[in-house]
Amino acid sequence: MARVLKALHWIKISLWNLATIPAPFIKRSGESKLRHYYSLEFAKQALTEIKNGTSTPEILEYILTSGVVLDAASRGVFEIVDLCLKYFPELMWDTNFAKKLIIKVVEGRHIELFRLVNENYPIRYLAEDNYMDFDLMEAVTKWSSRCVSPDVSGAAFLMQRELQWFQAVEFRGFFSSKWQTYIENKKSYWEKFVEQREGLLKDAGQWMKDTSSSCSLVATLIITVAFAATFTVLGGNDGSKGIPIFLNKGSFMVFVVANALALFSSVTATLMFLAILTSRYASEDFLYSLPRKMILGLTFLFLSLAFMLVAFGSALMIVLSERLKWIYIPITLLAAIPIILFAILQLPLYVEMVGSTFRPHLYRPLKLWK
Repeated sequence: MARVLKALHWIKISLWNLATIPAPFIKRSGESKLRHYYSLEFAKQALTEIKNGTSTPEILEYILTSGVVLDAASRGVFEIVDLCLKYFPELMWDTNFAKKLIIKVVEGRHIELFRLVNENYPIRYLAEDNYMDFDLMEAVTKWSSRCVSPDVSGAAFLMQRELQWFQAVEFRGFFSSKWQTYIENKKSYWEKFVEQREGLLKDAGQWMKDTSSSCSLVATLIITVAFAATFTVLGGNDGSKGIPIFLNKGSFMVFVVANALALFSSVTATLMFLAILTSRYASEDFLYSLPRKMILGLTFLFLSLAFMLVAFGSALMIVLSERLKWIYIPITLLAAIPIILFAILQLPLYVEMVGSTFRPHLYRPLKLWK
C-alpha cells in the first residue's frame, strides 16, 4: 500500500512538472498559492503556541503595543487580522485599539477587513467619541493613491466606490457628516470630499459620456432598421385586401414580433443613454442614478440586438425555406455568433456594474466566526 501511494505521488509530481514546462506561469501561480497556504498554517500554529504558552494579558499587551495587527490592517492582510481576532477576541475590548483599527482599514480602503471589523465593532460606537468621529471622517474624505483599488476598473466605478465608502461611514456612524465643518477652513466633510476628487469626477463623467454616445449610436441604427422594416412588409401585401402574403406563416409572425421588440428595446435604450448625456454629472449621481441608467441602457441595447438578429434570421427563413428546407440551422448558428460575442465583450463590465450598484461588497455582512 505504501508503494502504491508513493508511486501515485511520483506520478502526480511528474504530471505537474510536465504541465508547467510549456506554461511557467502555472508553476509560479501554484508556488505562490502554496507559500500563501503554508504561511497561513504557520501563523495559525504560532498563534496557538503563543496562546497556550503565554499568559493572555502579556500577549494582549504585546499585540496592542507592537502594532502588528494595525500594520497588517494598513497593508490589507486580511488573514493576519482575522486570525488575531479569532484567537484573541479580547483585542476588540480595547476601545482605542478598535477605533485605530477601523481608521487604518478605512484609510487603506480594504473592503473585506472593513466588513470583518465592523461586524465585531460597529462604527456607530464611534459616536461616543467626537474626536474619533473626526479622525474617521478625515480618513474617508482624504484622497490618495491607496484609494485606487485593483479590483475596480474605470473612473466611474472608482467614484462610485468612494461614494459608497463615504455613505457607509456616514450612515453607520449615525451622524450627518455633510453638515459638520472643519474648524480650520470652515468646509464640510462632503465639500472636502468632492473637492479632493475633482479630477476623478471629471474622468468618470467623460467615461459615461463616451460610453453613452457610442451605445446610443448603435441603438439609433437599430431603430432606423426596425422602423423601416415595419412599413416594408416582407413579401408584399395582397392587392385586394392589403393583407401580408406571408401572414399565415409562423416565421412571418416571429419576424413581426421580433422586429417590434427590437424597435421598442432600442428606443428605450436610446432614452436611457440620452438621459445620461443630459445629466448634470454631480458627485452623488455616480452612486445610484447614472449607474442604474447605464445598466438599463446596456440591458435594452443587448435585447434590441438579439431581437434584430432574430428578425433577420426569420426573414431569411421565409425567403429561402421553399428552396432550402435545412436553412434554419445555419441561420440560427450564425445569428448566435454576434450575440455571444457581444455578451463576452460586454458581460464583465455589465456584471461589475450590476454588482457594484445593487449589491456592493462594502454593505454585505461578514461574520467573525466561520
